[in-house]
Amino acid sequence: MMKWFGVVLLVGVSCGLYAQTPADGGAERTVGVQTVGRAPAVLPGAGLAQHDFVYSGESHRRRIFIVRGGKIAWSYEDATGKGEISDMVMLSNGNILFAHQFGVTEITPEKKVVWNYEPPAGHEVHTAVPIGKDRVLYIENGDPGAVLRVVNIVTGAVEKELPLAVKQPVSVHGQFRHARLTAAGTLLVAHMDLDKVVEYDSNGREVWSFPALGAWSANPLENGNVLITDRVGVREVTRRGDTVWSWTPADAPGYQFASLQQAWRLADGDTVINNWVNEWTKDAKNAPGSVQAIEVNAAKQAVWGLREWTPPNDLGPATSIQFLDQPGQAAAEDVHFGDIR
Repeated sequence: MMKWFGVVLLVGVSCGLYAQTPADGGAERTVGVQTVGRAPAVLPGAGLAQHDFVYSGESHRRRIFIVRGGKIAWSYEDATGKGEISDMVMLSNGNILFAHQFGVTEITPEKKVVWNYEPPAGHEVHTAVPIGKDRVLYIENGDPGAVLRVVNIVTGAVEKELPLAVKQPVSVHGQFRHARLTAAGTLLVAHMDLDKVVEYDSNGREVWSFPALGAWSANPLENGNVLITDRVGVREVTRRGDTVWSWTPADAPGYQFASLQQAWRLADGDTVINNWVNEWTKDAKNAPGSVQAIEVNAAKQAVWGLREWTPPNDLGPATSIQFLDQPGQAAAEDVHFGDIR
């Protein structure tokens, strides 16, 4: 059963940062510090001032940040919810749409909820993209199967619903993470549990696929190629199946990476790759202090490293980054899925 919510004022929102003992008396949260040996002491680039961007990450805390001019210009925290922010995008009007495992929400810059969806118990949503300002496409992980939906958030009508194949229906959490619309109006879906990326048309017909071990994300590029992140690393592949550029952690000596989730191609040809730290797994590999993102050029040389784990700029783990300083970029909602615009 679907639950739709109208316009409400979000309460309990704060922009607090990690503290040794939270005011609510909950579990102790550890302040992030640099971990010796996980990255060079001096990173390339200009730190927070390198780019303007929107940032969020899968974490115990559901936080989103906007960084402009080297400073955190805006922050949001859903302190009363549950789940993890797996996907996020800012629209041209400043609203932010984000999928947080047990729901999908759109908020205004004033942190008012304009739309919210909660999946049924036992189901999860880890990816959502806007289509115009009135529609949202999301994938709902579930048993006996996953579904792709396009919803009109003004009327509440489900305008498209398509089933998606999964390997393990009972393993809901591991089915999908990210999906992205292409300029052609098709959808690239990272089938994490099926170890492949699949491109679907708006009728659910498979038009292209590529093998990817534990596929996490697939971002369409302006040249028509696809930038894929999986457990091996990052690859740019053609529709013919040729790999024309690739990167693995071995290409960045001196850096240690816990888990790669997404990669983004910038206008100058550089590639930014995130490094997610798993707060649920307590070991040295997932200790805070490593880089949250690294930017490499076409020759795979590091030109920027992001490492912000301490107040007042503690960003936490990195999952989604949207760059706001790229020339000629279209609005995030300026996409279509078949004839749905």
